[in-house]
Amino acid sequence: MATKLIIQTPDAPAAIGTYSQAVRVNDTVYLSGQIGLDPTTMQMAEGVEDQIHRVFQNLRAVANAAGGSMDDMVKLNIYLTDLIHFAKVNEIMSTYFRQPYPARAAVGVATLPRGALIEADGVMFLQD
Repeated sequence: MATKLIIQTPDAPAAIGTYSQAVRVNDTVYLSGQIGLDPTTMQMAEGVEDQIHRVFQNLRAVANAAGGSMDDMVKLNIYLTDLIHFAKVNEIMSTYFRQPYPARAAVGVATLPRGALIEADGVMFLQD
């Protein structure tokens, strides 16, 4: 029988809609999209580099709250309002993840919530 657990942490931005920061079902954790909001001030980070870092910091905080780490991430989806920033995402991502890297998709989108330049969500696998 599946066990469902809602993940919530003050170390990542509070949900600004009808969703949870993450949901764990058995050994799988589904992390909601994170944008470059500072969890304390709920203000957007300035510039694309700071937003990229903040997105990965927010994902890491939710992963930790779920009992895992970035090493447990098996799938990432990255949404960019301008794919010109994809190389910068790769560069910064390498400081938050180690090989073997998770599977990943990168998608160009017209807009993101709160005027964000990047959003990312992910799936983690946790073995007890």
